[in-house]
Amino acid sequence: MLLSLLLGNTPPRAPVAQLVRTAALFGIAEGTTRTALSRMAAAAEVTAADGWYELSSERLLDRHARQLQSRRAETRPWDGATWIQGVVVADGRRPAAERSRLRDDLGRARFAELREGVWLRPDNLAGSDGLDHGLTWFVGRPVDDPAALVGRLWDLAGWARRADDLMAQMDGLREPLAAHDHRALADGFVTSADVLRHFQADPLLPNELLPDDWPGVRLRTDYDTYDATYRACLATYFRGDP
Repeated sequence: MLLSLLLGNTPPRAPVAQLVRTAALFGIAEGTTRTALSRMAAAAEVTAADGWYELSSERLLDRHARQLQSRRAETRPWDGATWIQGVVVADGRRPAAERSRLRDDLGRARFAELREGVWLRPDNLAGSDGLDHGLTWFVGRPVDDPAALVGRLWDLAGWARRADDLMAQMDGLREPLAAHDHRALADGFVTSADVLRHFQADPLLPNELLPDDWPGVRLRTDYDTYDATYRACLATYFRGDP
């Protein structure tokens, strides 16, 4: 929960008093929260200074950067044709842990696996050119319908259904949060974390390859409004307002 709170802030830091008060929303005692923060600091996940805690591990900072990119839907113009493809070329079979790490890394980079060892996506993401992961990389274009290929690689309908569910959850919470009903903060926190995770599952495909009713823009617009309302309510809770 504490990591989710820090990951949701930009920059990823918060005063200890706010961390303690947020944990209290979930019935977590102050002593338990402070012990957890001390353990996180000992594990080099966070640093502590002047009553503030800030994310410090490379893994968590990378996760924060990916979360920001996901929320902003940062892409670059697509030429309408080019895909980037990575192929595993290795002597012998890779250990299971290495294969799992590769899948996790490429999945987070929004590549999809066409078949074992073959990863690809449209070339519209900033940073794709710098990928390594020990693969051999190619650029090219599908011979067949690229939209049909996208349908094989990503469950767009499933992502859209979950986006609709999350928008309904935010809509149900918006009124009590706007009224500064602090009882809605715990559920609101969970919903915020769910939306941010869902952003990271968005393949960020070119508009040309998305369904006409793709809810990506609507979800992000709704979340911006919801997040402002949630943070305003949270601020009154931190101040001790009734």
